[in-house]
Amino acid sequence: MAASQLTTFSLTAPAKNLASFEGLRPSTVKFASFGTLKPGALSHRSFKGLVVRAATVVAPKYTSIKPLGDRVLVKIKEAEQKTEGGILLPTTAQSKPQGGEVVDVGEGKTVGKTKAESSVETGAQVIYSKYAGTEIEFNGANHLLLKEDDIVGILETDDIKDLKPLNNRVFIKVSEAEDKTAGGLLLTEATKEKPSIGTVIAVGPGTLDEEGNLKSLSVTPGNTVLYSKYAGNDFKGNDGSDYIALREPEIMAVLS
Repeated sequence: MAASQLTTFSLTAPAKNLASFEGLRPSTVKFASFGTLKPGALSHRSFKGLVVRAATVVAPKYTSIKPLGDRVLVKIKEAEQKTEGGILLPTTAQSKPQGGEVVDVGEGKTVGKTKAESSVETGAQVIYSKYAGTEIEFNGANHLLLKEDDIVGILETDDIKDLKPLNNRVFIKVSEAEDKTAGGLLLTEATKEKPSIGTVIAVGPGTLDEEGNLKSLSVTPGNTVLYSKYAGNDFKGNDGSDYIALREPEIMAVLS
């Protein structure tokens, strides 16, 4: 397991005001009201919260990983290293992938008296929620072990607009932001408010209730809906349009 940590610091304090943060350097970081600490005075234990851990590495002697229950093993899609115009992106500018290929699935979960089999199959291309699951390095590639409920949907093409949502998720095309205020003032890109209204493109099959019966969703494709701001996962389509995938409870109303 790889880890990186901060080791040597010199902390100095001005008399009154909080010192401005000057960035990390090999030997000096400035803060306020701590007095002066010499290099080596702070123990490793003092900075446990600053340790950054990488994916769990599975030793080569293990040749397979079998997910249990409703968990799914996904091989993570590699991050884009270039823009559409061919410009090489530095590692810090590469967006974290939210998709990959299903390598294996568990036996499913039991709801009430019903055995719910997995709704995804080996080989399917899926999109999953940000920060979901546990990252694993296996057979020289990055994988993600996550619950099926963390999978947003199945993508059978290379365009996000064709996403097939799973469970109780709803896929929405976001309405364009208003260019003007109610008084007619022109808004700049920086002042345009993020829309929370859109048109339903596709819906998942629903979820199982306590007795194992499938409960369908209350919204249908074509509905214009108002949803919670900051909810769901945002995507950009090949046509430049904005899309969002969220759970049905995050939809507050249907507009007509």
